[in-house]
Amino acid sequence: MSAPSQTAVRLDQASVEVGGRTIWSGVDLCIQAGEFVAVLGPNGVGKSTMIKVLLGLLPLQAGRAEVLGRPPGEVGSEIGYLPQRRSFDAALRIRGVDLVRLGLDGERWGLPLPRLRRDPARLARRHQVDEVIALVEASAYARKPIGELSGGEQQRLLIAQALVRQPRLLLLDEPLDSLDLPNQAAVAALVARICREMQMTVLLVAHDVNPILGYLDRVVYLGRGGAAIGTPAEVVTTATLSRLYDAPVEVLTTSDGRLVVVGHPEAPAHHSDRHAH
Repeated sequence: MSAPSQTAVRLDQASVEVGGRTIWSGVDLCIQAGEFVAVLGPNGVGKSTMIKVLLGLLPLQAGRAEVLGRPPGEVGSEIGYLPQRRSFDAALRIRGVDLVRLGLDGERWGLPLPRLRRDPARLARRHQVDEVIALVEASAYARKPIGELSGGEQQRLLIAQALVRQPRLLLLDEPLDSLDLPNQAAVAALVARICREMQMTVLLVAHDVNPILGYLDRVVYLGRGGAAIGTPAEVVTTATLSRLYDAPVEVLTTSDGRLVVVGHPEAPAHHSDRHAH
């Protein structure tokens, strides 16, 4: 068996089209195993589209994509995926632990027969679920109905669901969206810790770089049709964003270290229209 590729994600001159419109083109990207990378940019530039390409749900119009050394769509359980935030009805009675277990054995979902309750394989799966719940620090409330939990608690359990098969690559689509600032900071710190402790590659789509800025290895900033890739200090700058948008853009740093973008594009720290689609 060959050794795992040290390159987790690669795009070579990649272009993608949706509904006859080119979303981005000529994108080169190489993410190494164990890196924590954020995909940034305003609405409509194709951040979630990049996730769909890597999952094999959307073909490239041109160029080449590779995920964990294979074409997209051929990686299976080696990818953990958290889609854009779902809302749970307050009356939903399914427990958090059951939600996490769906990520492991959803195809076998149902009440176990009495004689199978002590089946060694089933007990091992239960232990695996308990371990990942402890990893995201959700043990105290995992057996409560998911509809009764706060947004931050729900998000931790959804991350646990994405992690339960122990993937090599974790794709998170707007995991901080709709959370308050304390929960944004807590979830960002959690994802960074998981990335380091499990040597897992993380690609996270976000509007606002600030909650995750201190944890990132690199960022991919998507603009109109193109991308800038590098460390946060290299990419989120006046010169780089002005070039990317072909318009005057100024990046300011506040006294507490937050970034504010002034100019035509939507700023990473200001998102008044983030839910307008």
